[in-house]
Amino acid sequence: MRVFRGLPNAESRAPCALTIGNFDGVHRGHQALLAHVRAAADARGLPVCVMTFEPHPREFFNPTGAPTRIALLRDKLEALRANGVDRVVVEHFNQTFASQSPDAFVEKIIVNGLHARWVMIGDDFRYGAKRAGDFASLQAAGQQYGFEVEQMATMADPSGARISSSGVRVALIAGDLDSARAALGRDYLISGHVVHGMKLGRDLGFPTLNLAIAHKRPALSGIFVVRVHGVEDEPLQGVASLGLRPTVDNSGRVLLEVHLLDWHGDTYGKLVRVEFLKKLRDEEKYSDLETLTAAIRNDVVNTRAWFAAASAGLPGSRSTGFATSATDRIR
Repeated sequence: MRVFRGLPNAESRAPCALTIGNFDGVHRGHQALLAHVRAAADARGLPVCVMTFEPHPREFFNPTGAPTRIALLRDKLEALRANGVDRVVVEHFNQTFASQSPDAFVEKIIVNGLHARWVMIGDDFRYGAKRAGDFASLQAAGQQYGFEVEQMATMADPSGARISSSGVRVALIAGDLDSARAALGRDYLISGHVVHGMKLGRDLGFPTLNLAIAHKRPALSGIFVVRVHGVEDEPLQGVASLGLRPTVDNSGRVLLEVHLLDWHGDTYGKLVRVEFLKKLRDEEKYSDLETLTAAIRNDVVNTRAWFAAASAGLPGSRSTGFATSATDRIR
């Protein structure tokens, strides 16, 4: 899969089947749409292209009131690749881009920039300044410029509820990883390179591998049972803290810290994937390091108990078997 920051140059532009959206989380609704695009592209002998945005448009217009983020860009790109996408254009969303009229967006982006021959959009898609462009106007533009346009209805779960990024965010904010898993079709995950931290965990007897979080408002926070891919050939069990570390840091920087059970070694620089299996509790601010250490020790005990129950298939847990699939690979 090729990734472009902004529109491809002239040599990299070729006719494509295109879909456009934020794709935050690449949930099961997104996956169904991408499967439809893949099938249509194959039938026409075209590659699949996705245009997405960074930052999220709602972050641009309202930085403090925008929705929390589900996925880091790396994880979104990997999910798109795993769902059969050939090219991704990550468009920098700024005032110039936001100010384009719907007609200018079609001509500059869809026609001249991406050479789209077939376009699929979701039923909530809008484009151009003030979100003035819709399915009807895009259909009219397709007739003018010679590209096909299709619209896909929102996917619903077995209860009839709409599968959406908003729903995934609600589940993650509540720590409801089962509901998030059902909407995503997989465990919620964060991947990244292991970076150096304060080494405080090591001093407390619980060394951690640390992943920096690029944005300040992840949807998920707290203490979790996790499994980690990319350190050894097989996934490792661990307990993780995702948040601001209020007891030891007042910088406001979000960090993911993972203590691996029964494993010691150097992980710096490795690209790892952390899958979240169960929320243990919310993040807390403690009065001293002794109290913090006791809380971590209790988290480790609870994590071991969860894995033991899962292995035994006890109620309230689930299997931790590790299926191998396209999404299991780390790039």
